[in-house]
Amino acid sequence: MPKVFFKTFGCQMNERDSEQVAQMFVERGFTVTPQADDADVVLMNTCSVRDQAEQKALGSMRHLGKHRKKNPNIVYGMMGCMAQSRGDQLLEEVPHLDLVAGTQKYHRVVDHCVDLMKAKEEAQMDDLRRPIIDVDEEEDSQNTIRDHVAKEHGVTEFVSIMQGCNMKCTFCIVPYTRGPERARPIAEIVDECKRLGDQGVREVTLLGQIVNLYGRHEFPKVDGKSPFVQLLEAVHELDDIKRIRFTSPHPIGYKEDVIEAFTYLPKLVDHVHFPMQSGSDRILKAMHRPYKAQRFIDICDRMKEARPGIAISTDIIVGFPGETEEDYLETRKAVEHVQFDQAFIFRYSKRKDTPAAEMEGQLSERVKEERNQDLLQLVNDIVQRKNSELIGTTQEVLCEGPSRYNKETLTGRTSTNRIVIFDGDAERMAGQLFKVKITESTGYTLYGDPVLQ
Repeated sequence: MPKVFFKTFGCQMNERDSEQVAQMFVERGFTVTPQADDADVVLMNTCSVRDQAEQKALGSMRHLGKHRKKNPNIVYGMMGCMAQSRGDQLLEEVPHLDLVAGTQKYHRVVDHCVDLMKAKEEAQMDDLRRPIIDVDEEEDSQNTIRDHVAKEHGVTEFVSIMQGCNMKCTFCIVPYTRGPERARPIAEIVDECKRLGDQGVREVTLLGQIVNLYGRHEFPKVDGKSPFVQLLEAVHELDDIKRIRFTSPHPIGYKEDVIEAFTYLPKLVDHVHFPMQSGSDRILKAMHRPYKAQRFIDICDRMKEARPGIAISTDIIVGFPGETEEDYLETRKAVEHVQFDQAFIFRYSKRKDTPAAEMEGQLSERVKEERNQDLLQLVNDIVQRKNSELIGTTQEVLCEGPSRYNKETLTGRTSTNRIVIFDGDAERMAGQLFKVKITESTGYTLYGDPVLQ
């Protein structure tokens, strides 16, 4: 039985895409192996959001090329955003590469790899291999991400509801690698969630590049509700699905119906990941983010009114071209106001073929790092204070199974997306919602004792 090895870089969307491709390999008789040196096919799903992610992927694929000495017929492939943006250029950077598959071609990867395996067996000579480059657009590709790999404790799963993005922020390469917005039908998404619920999944995370703009071009409003809220309501009706998350929304799509949904859909978790990017109106305009900082803050305040205790996490870029000290302090002030429960802070990184890469006022790495560290310290202080305040309280946790770093303990998440570690029996408790009394906090991780009926 042939074996396939996967390595995934980047966002949750990439993780979900890799899972889809893996399932297609399984259906064709392959075994997914965690060891690259044991594989017949080595695949890497790549990310282009930052240069560091691209360099890691290139370095890793070059390193994995050593396994061809052991298996001359091994097939090497790169998928995803970097494959889409660089195309056949990757063949120059990674000479042993056999396949480059773009973001709309995941459903073609298995066929391409099987064809390459057959060609290698027939040729028996490495210099006769013919790489496959498949990065063209393909209609309805958003509807091909619908299957899941069975997991021992498959408690929580990502569900892709759309592909692409129309916003074209000046720092972002995603609209060029993922293409324009395309939405899947509500009925198909609900059917996928129902199948997951039947398999023991209790929490789904709805994924989209800008998730709350789901279906705005394809589907009409109903009773004043956007297609996204219609989808939330439909998934909420599924008995076996106990929690619903979504990521990532954009302020432009955060209309009143989305906020209102938190007042009457209890399965929506008490957490929203809501990218702010900057607290400076001048920088937001340069980023082509069509909102002002106060609009973002107002949405956060209204979210807290609609769902008291809701946790808000965010993404922030520091050191964007032209960012002054005053601009940075506006961002810092916004963070202090919102009191984010978590923040992913990134130093601005030039991305090829994006407008920001050509802007004047590029900042030094030293300034970027200083602002990054300063903001990181502020966020860490807020998070540690909030988590320490939970000691002695009882929180509802969804048990996801054994802990990542200590299989003798279990892990789960609160509705506010905080990780909790506790003792218990995985076979009995995985997939269950129950109370945990918090006894300790180590910054970002909570520890506690289950309060079982």
